[in-house]
Amino acid sequence: MNFAYIRTAALSAATVLGLAAGAVAQDKIELIFSDVNPADVPRSKAMTDIFAKEIGDDFDFKPYFGATLMKQGTELVGLQRGNIQMAGLPPSDLAQQAPEFDILGAAYVVRDQKHLKAIFASEVGEQLKQIARDKLKVEILGTFYYGTRQVNLRGDKEIKTPEDMSGVKLRMPGGESWQFLGKSLGANPVPIPYTELYTALQSGVVDGQDNPLPNDKAMKFYEVTDQIVMTSHNVGFGMLLISSMAWNELSPEQQAKLQAAADKATEWSDQQYLDQEAELITFFEGEGLKVYTPDVKAFQEHAQKLYLESSLSESWPEGMLDAINKL
Repeated sequence: MNFAYIRTAALSAATVLGLAAGAVAQDKIELIFSDVNPADVPRSKAMTDIFAKEIGDDFDFKPYFGATLMKQGTELVGLQRGNIQMAGLPPSDLAQQAPEFDILGAAYVVRDQKHLKAIFASEVGEQLKQIARDKLKVEILGTFYYGTRQVNLRGDKEIKTPEDMSGVKLRMPGGESWQFLGKSLGANPVPIPYTELYTALQSGVVDGQDNPLPNDKAMKFYEVTDQIVMTSHNVGFGMLLISSMAWNELSPEQQAKLQAAADKATEWSDQQYLDQEAELITFFEGEGLKVYTPDVKAFQEHAQKLYLESSLSESWPEGMLDAINKL
């Protein structure tokens, strides 16, 4: 028996199998996904537990969370250069290159999670998707709801209208658009770093702050405040993006599979945040805070009037605010 021949044949067969396996791996479409959010929050779990499974074996999905792959603010350029194929970004990041997206961060433009979905399912959404496609070379596959910002105050002064917010020192993030958001509520906005906010509330440097309810609990702001005014003035959300370069290389069937997976993942994630918010109202009331809803229409009219009179609305597409308000 020619053992040398047998060994050579076996090695050749192994080599062929190895090459075949490599070819199969190479046939998979690589999707590198970058996000600044931690891996354990619902929107991240939706990508790993739902999206990754739903897209099937055609794709090699590689998620990176907590800004471990790309620094915050660099992801859009990474998509455009082909360094990554997918990312989750807030509208403010897109507005750096396409100012039209600034409208989505203004007070009372997006009213709640259902309204957010309605916007992107409407002609307005198609217009925004086309702007993203033409100017940014990215496709918007869906939106991730993060929570709705509410006003959280010290003291027992009841807030019903923007006029009641006069003189209230309201902590807002730094930056012109965030400070204007506070002003649009009738308050005196004060820039305080997020990490210093608990102490600022405790010492009375500021009278209040605004954040989604899950943030209020996580940072224990309820320990140093007395009430939550459900102004619902700003909806936090991110957009699930894929580069147009990667998208256009997919077959119609593959595109449909990705879109269906995105729909399922974002729907599940949204519901997790909605459930959290509903449960937290009961939690805060149990901690002794007064939780109530003011005249939201009065706040909306006051805020949008200020925006339309300011330079911040100059980039808004003509007629878009009216179209969004009617949805």
